[in-house]
Amino acid sequence: MLIQKHNFTNVIISILDKYCQNYGNSILEKSEIIQYLNIKTKAAHHGSKSRSGFANHYAIYVLIEDYLNGEFQTKGNYTNYEGARFTDLLRRQRALPFGSKLQNHALNHRLNQEFKRYFPMCEHTLIIRDAESNRYWINEKLIITEQEGKTINLAVPIKEIIDAYISVRQKAFSEFMTYCQEIIDIQKESPEKAIQFIKGLFRPNVDARIFEIASFAVLKYYYAEQRIYWGWSPDKLIEESLILYKTGRTNANDGGIDFVMKPLGRFFQVTETVDTGKYFLDIDKVQRYPITFVVKTNETSDKILEKITNQAEAKYSIKAIIEKYIKSVEEIINIQKLIEIFEKVLESGYGANVIEEIVLQSRVEFNVESEE
Repeated sequence: MLIQKHNFTNVIISILDKYCQNYGNSILEKSEIIQYLNIKTKAAHHGSKSRSGFANHYAIYVLIEDYLNGEFQTKGNYTNYEGARFTDLLRRQRALPFGSKLQNHALNHRLNQEFKRYFPMCEHTLIIRDAESNRYWINEKLIITEQEGKTINLAVPIKEIIDAYISVRQKAFSEFMTYCQEIIDIQKESPEKAIQFIKGLFRPNVDARIFEIASFAVLKYYYAEQRIYWGWSPDKLIEESLILYKTGRTNANDGGIDFVMKPLGRFFQVTETVDTGKYFLDIDKVQRYPITFVVKTNETSDKILEKITNQAEAKYSIKAIIEKYIKSVEEIINIQKLIEIFEKVLESGYGANVIEEIVLQSRVEFNVESEE
């Protein structure tokens, strides 16, 4: 496959060179597992559109760590190893930075499925699992490579590559959280700096999770100013503010809806693509119940809807079906609209609340509270 290099690729090659007699470039070109790690570390630096979830990284990490703990890279005989217990692997994953909420999907099937999607011609499965005993192994055939007749075991560099990636992500987020706290401290003295900070989170190339968190914070306080009157009879109406709820973690990949509004029951889905298949899938999740899409793009709402419609017409031949899906798009909120909404939130005096909400949701999302 064509190897797409990015900023962290140089770190990968440097680590390989250190442990593998300067064969770094050659190993990257030859090894599927190193190429996979190269793909999965695009989010190491600012500007990546990739989410920085750690589930698949950590599934590899804990199995490699188990392999090294058994000293199989020097003693051999891994084929006779009884395998690592699932409970031990999961416990170790959750002890790693950002890993406390990880589930079993990567170890059980998701990592192997994604690896196969990237490397369909590879005859080896990345994780070997015995369902009956619930024991796991890393596929040793993928971590041993040949270079000019020399056998090289990649277990140690693989662990260090993932360690380096974790370190970069921790540093980036630590800087983000430090800046958040600074903004909270000085927002009364320098409101303009606070405003520019939040506006800076609404960019097409910002981390997807931080964009979702910032969107939620702004929309929450925007709708909090709006009230409705409802009741079972005209003479017994209840006045109630609109409340936006975040329904789960941003990197859960649980197929859920991102935000829900009470009492109107509006659904919100945050996305970074303009892909008809993705939009229609989200609409199908709720049986074509109307959804508001919050899209990480500078394109206008009309242009986004036009693209979705055009893709749908190219994909489906039945206009009635297309119309039902399009009618389920209640509203499209793009970056410009979010900034306009934020300006209204500022006018209402909720700027400090938005920043505090961003910090709170970020701590929950990245599990910062357990590390303090």
